[in-house]
Amino acid sequence: MGSDSTIKTMDERPIGVFDSGIGGLTVLKELALQFPQENFLYLGDTARLPYGSKSPQTIRKYCEQNIEHLKNQNVKAIIIACNSASAQFSEIQYAGLPIYNVIKPGSQRALEVTQNLRIGILGTRATIQSQAYTNTIQALNPNAQIFNQECPLFVPLAEEGWDNDPITNLIVFRYLSRLLEKNIDTLVMGCTHYPILKNSIARSTGSSVELVDSGEAIAAWLQEDFISQRLSPRVSETPRNIEIRTTDFSEHFSQLAVRILNPVRASSFGVVDI
Repeated sequence: MGSDSTIKTMDERPIGVFDSGIGGLTVLKELALQFPQENFLYLGDTARLPYGSKSPQTIRKYCEQNIEHLKNQNVKAIIIACNSASAQFSEIQYAGLPIYNVIKPGSQRALEVTQNLRIGILGTRATIQSQAYTNTIQALNPNAQIFNQECPLFVPLAEEGWDNDPITNLIVFRYLSRLLEKNIDTLVMGCTHYPILKNSIARSTGSSVELVDSGEAIAAWLQEDFISQRLSPRVSETPRNIEIRTTDFSEHFSQLAVRILNPVRASSFGVVDI
């Protein structure tokens, strides 16, 4: 009886992850490290990036199309590894699948680590203007003080692979200086591209500010759902697959992806039309 019940709770299907481009690979890497048995299917909507400068209606439409595509690939859950998209898509269930976005896990994590309840948020224009983090954090703790900063140049810097460049350090400092004047002790990297620039960001903040990373926060949520059996794990002796798909071919993307995912290795790269 025990083995029958174990078989029923196994699920070999991959977990779907999508982002507008390369930033969501920071989330995929964390999930792949935390769940070494799981298969993953990553979709980078590189033909339509960036999402952060688009209207809420357009971002929502792109999300629905990405989810439909991943559902057709027979995934068992979908991670919206994009803050701009997460701000427009709050459902926890859609098209019969569990959906995870990065806003609430990141918000909860920020409240767990802050000591003075003064929290900075870095994000794209779409994320900051949606007030998604401010509303979520203050709903969890009305005493929290939130300070927002739009950083429209961060995504192109990350996509260009300029994560270790003097120009990047200058731009990061320019954006962060206003937040640091507010005596924040916690900073949410409210775009999955931003952990690519984490060294530059940490250089500007110093050790007194705790950086919150979406990938780490959402991995903790998945762990809870595996325990509660909202999700069923893959249990197999065979090697797992990590497939990377984009909506536009780019050798630059593939090279950057290998660098960002290291030491995780992708099984294959491909281009899809959604």
